[in-house]
Amino acid sequence: MKFNLAKSDFGHDFLFGAATAAYQIEGGQGPETRRGSCHWDTFAATRGNVVGLETGVTACDHYNRWPEDLDLLKAGGFDAYRFSFAWPRIMPTGKYGGKRNGKDALNQMGLDFYDRLIDGMLERGLKPFATAYHWDLPSVLADEGGWMNASVADRFADYCAVLAERYGDRLASIATINEPWCVAWLSHAMGVHAPGHRDLRAATRAMHHVLLAHGKGVQALRAHLSPGARPDVGLVLNYEKAEPAFDTDAARHAAATWHALYNQWYVGGAIQGRYPTMITEALAEFMPEGWQDDMSTIAQPLDFLGVNYYTRVRMAGLPDAGFLALESVPGPLDKTQLGWEVYPQGLTDILTWLQRDYTGNLPLYVTENGMAWADTVSGRDGAVQDQQRVDYFESHLRACLEAMAQGVPLKGYFAWSLLDNYEWAEGYGPRFGLVHVDYETQVRTPKASFGAFQAMLA
Repeated sequence: MKFNLAKSDFGHDFLFGAATAAYQIEGGQGPETRRGSCHWDTFAATRGNVVGLETGVTACDHYNRWPEDLDLLKAGGFDAYRFSFAWPRIMPTGKYGGKRNGKDALNQMGLDFYDRLIDGMLERGLKPFATAYHWDLPSVLADEGGWMNASVADRFADYCAVLAERYGDRLASIATINEPWCVAWLSHAMGVHAPGHRDLRAATRAMHHVLLAHGKGVQALRAHLSPGARPDVGLVLNYEKAEPAFDTDAARHAAATWHALYNQWYVGGAIQGRYPTMITEALAEFMPEGWQDDMSTIAQPLDFLGVNYYTRVRMAGLPDAGFLALESVPGPLDKTQLGWEVYPQGLTDILTWLQRDYTGNLPLYVTENGMAWADTVSGRDGAVQDQQRVDYFESHLRACLEAMAQGVPLKGYFAWSLLDNYEWAEGYGPRFGLVHVDYETQVRTPKASFGAFQAMLA
């Protein structure tokens, strides 16, 4: 199975990579690693939150098997690896008291692990694209209110300062936060992810504080980089093309509301220093006092914006039922294992909309794109023939080319994910990887989709 595409179609300086996240693949949570706990540890161990009560305790054992995983990236011909630092592995309490010893000291074992990982990338010719925060909030901070508490932004800035000083001279890129919508709304309004709240006040405060943390994180990264260290500094946002499911005013209003809440809030705050008025008016009673004074801190100049895209959403509305009366309706297109429609046109539409309305000449990267499927290893030849995923990737790569033809300054594409991994509240059932992982043996088996990238990038 191959793509009917060539690497040269994208231009000589276009980067191809694969992406992961620390909690989803690392494991390495035993006491011997001195990693602190995070709110996902508690959330996943609480009945009813995650399918099968599955946790990230072992995951893909990347903590011990990282050389093998980097070898796979090199063998696939990829240019870059997008990974995340685990905040509780570096700062077990989420805080740094500025001392080598004591309650809020750094974890030297965690610092050393990321030294080895980054050096391993460089030795293999892979560009390190880091993310500071991919959802593993240290438990001490979660117990103090987490993203509902404005002080978390200062703790995040302290953490970013440590990352800049320790690793900044070896990174090609660092994003502050992955998918703030998931950090705030999915986790505090919908209750699907840790900490599992279903509260408008909590969600509204988290929506603002996560962006305040981003802004302070950017400031800290730039202030603490060593002379000569110039990694690109940015933010990674997730997007869904929001469309009305029916030709009704209620459906159109629901789609516009979802678009503002999901797509516009975070890019508007981070790029323009403005939130969509329809949302601030609807949530006015829950907004933190003096939030307007934070907007200049939030809207820091960026070197790039990361775009995570998987699907579209078709919205219906319940007439006169209020701001949160939003209901998604399944569409008619082919769907992934998670029921997400395969809609590559949405990626072109999101990229061109961003460039037109927000980002202009700011470089963009597709930082996540992929599909879940119930992949199995063939008993006959030991292969994983994931034709559906090959087709998905090709259609979305073509969507990238279409956006580039329309003038979008797209600089790279990262497949989600390198490995099958822990899919948060869905546990280990959905498989997104280019490489199949047997979670009992930790055997890695490259899938046909891995081979398709390998052939294109050769």
